[in-house]
Formats: sequence, C-alpha cells, structure tokens
Amino acid sequence: MQQNSESLEADINPVAAVATAATPQSIKFISFAIGENQYGVDIMAVREIKGWSEITHLPRQPEYVRGVLNLRGTIVPIMDLRCRFGQGLTEPTPLHIVIIVQIDGRQVGLIGDRVIDIVSAESAEIHSVPDTGHGASSDFLSGLVNHDDAMIALIDLPHLLTEDGVTFKDAVRAA
Repeated sequence: MQQNSESLEADINPVAAVATAATPQSIKFISFAIGENQYGVDIMAVREIKGWSEITHLPRQPEYVRGVLNLRGTIVPIMDLRCRFGQGLTEPTPLHIVIIVQIDGRQVGLIGDRVIDIVSAESAEIHSVPDTGHGASSDFLSGLVNHDDAMIALIDLPHLLTEDGVTFKDAVRAA
C-alpha cells in the first residue's frame, strides 16, 4: 500500500493536513446604499427586505429609532441608519427599503435607500476600519471591503444597538 506524500504528512502532522485542506472563508453580505455611501450586513442576519411602509412612532425614543412596524404580528423597531451614523434624518419615500435583521435574538428594521447587491468576499479581503480618533459611526463598523470600484462599510450589528453602554433593547424598554 502506497501513500502519497500529502497523506503521509497528515499521518505525521495533523495540523499540516488541516492547513493543506483549509480554504479561505467566504463571507456573504447584502450591500445597500444610504445616500452615496455603501454599507453591508451579514446575509445570515437578514430575515427579509421589504419596501417602505408607514410606521408607528413611539414617544421618548432616541432620534434614530423612528418607530415600530407590525410585521405579521411581530412588533419590529425601525432604526434610521442615516441618523444613527450622524448624517441627519431620512425622509422616507415609497422607494426606501427596510432590511429586517436578527440581532441578539430580536428583529430590528434598518432603513436604507436601496439594495445594491449580494456580495461575497474572502475574509482576507476585509480591511480593518482605520482609527480616525472620532469614533462615532466608525464604532458601528466591523470592516471595509472593496467591490466593483466601491468601498463597502460592513456594519457591526451588535455594536449598532449600543449607545453609551445602554443597549437598544433597554432604551426601547425604558420609554
């Protein structure tokens, strides 16, 4: 019985076998626009994408919490990403979209201008967000990806829901 050198190496060094068999991890995300900027969210967190519909406003919420939407019996808070990123309020039109994502076991709607694409990138293609010293919206980002001559900022969904140590869930509950 003959063994090729790769399988012989695997018998001697199992870590080398894993390294030889390992392939780069591909990550898929939904890219969408807010103004001229492109953002992305992990496709595994996306539950659905729907067109804009009227929402119910709630009192005493952070400005970026635009209200709630009844989605087939589930009350979903709607977050204005433009406002959350410090770029002013979105004036929703029928052309806007709401991306329903699952974050820490709860559904949240994110307002965007339009969906662009489903993008696949290798983990090695994701660049870290440079420290600009201003924090703010860069705190909500997990990385940057170049795709089709555009830079896509990947949203760190759990951090998106935290402000000054208070979670989005606690803020909505306190109102």
